[in-house]
Amino acid sequence: MKLLTLIGSFCTMGFGVWHFFVPKAWNWYSYIVPEATELVAAVRAINVFFSLSLILFGAANLLVVFGAKNRYASIVLLSVSTVLWAVRCMMQLIYPQGSINPALQYGMLTAFILIFVCFASAALLAAFGKQPSLS
Repeated sequence: MKLLTLIGSFCTMGFGVWHFFVPKAWNWYSYIVPEATELVAAVRAINVFFSLSLILFGAANLLVVFGAKNRYASIVLLSVSTVLWAVRCMMQLIYPQGSINPALQYGMLTAFILIFVCFASAALLAAFGKQPSLS
């Protein structure tokens, strides 16, 4: 459970850090007319909060699972992370991003599914499995 949480959390935090740079890397604002200043500000704010949320979720998962023993908190936080990544997988299937390059589109889907599997497995192990001690 701890290894799966470690992998899922670091991947989540990595996506969060990476996403801070996505608007510039993909030139997001060139698709919005310059007069739409409120829209630019809204997109920027949403991206900052999204990026920060991913970093905080990843860090919180690590702190709860590797911190003091609290099985309930671990199950809740891992379940929330599972739902987050399940929705991201569904969104990638229904409204795929990166469709200009199939390697990017399916690479993103693969990464999202792997992170989902890590958190779902860790949540199930926390809820129903034995709790091995790595300390």
